[in-house]
Amino acid sequence: METCSSPLLACSALLAHANQHHPPIILIHGAANSATVWTIWQQELATRGWSTFALDLRGHGSSPPVDLVDVRMADYAEDVQRLVQQLTMAPVLLGWSMGGLVALMVAASGGITACVTLAPSIPARHEDPAVPLRSGIMMADVYGITSTDPADQPVMPDLTLAERRIALAALSPESQRARDERQRGIVIETLPCPLLIVTGSEDTLWPRTRYADLWLQADQLQMDGASHWGLVLNRQAITAALPRIVGWLARML
Repeated sequence: METCSSPLLACSALLAHANQHHPPIILIHGAANSATVWTIWQQELATRGWSTFALDLRGHGSSPPVDLVDVRMADYAEDVQRLVQQLTMAPVLLGWSMGGLVALMVAASGGITACVTLAPSIPARHEDPAVPLRSGIMMADVYGITSTDPADQPVMPDLTLAERRIALAALSPESQRARDERQRGIVIETLPCPLLIVTGSEDTLWPRTRYADLWLQADQLQMDGASHWGLVLNRQAITAALPRIVGWLARML
């Protein structure tokens, strides 16, 4: 795996053997973590002929440090757009959790082949102005990760110790404002590209039922045995689900 970077952002690129029929895939991580969470996905997609670019959003992972206190969701979408503009072929966007909503924001503006989201934060039809927008930085303890011991991770019940180590290595500070914006509502009315929503059968945070009233047209797929973290790091669940996911992508091309 090679590392590519720009003045503001870094990404880990894993290039498969050239396949003119497969567009590149941009991988977008979730809140309070970084591109390292895509380690298994990149390996498995490369073996199937898909090149991937796992982006570190501003202030995360290997991207240069920035003051996150007032970073917005629109800033994260801009980060992805910058990478999209550097590619010679319209990419597929694949985002997890918060990154799934970022993927939807970028896809809504056009120029994307397809959008795959793993238990994405749900967009809104209207903003709720009663939700305050706070400046600040939060850490992964907000999401139940309070220990650095791989054996003590109750939010990752389906991950092996090795997979949990990858998760812990990926942790990063996060913008409180961006989280508040998601609570207030990121409005997405329509999507001009195909959308696949993938959920985990063991995900108690973002189960399939949370998307029952989604107004965006979408296909749905369940990843058996996967918790919320398992969607990105449970190798067994990923390898079992990937044939169906890449099969869906192939039909959309």
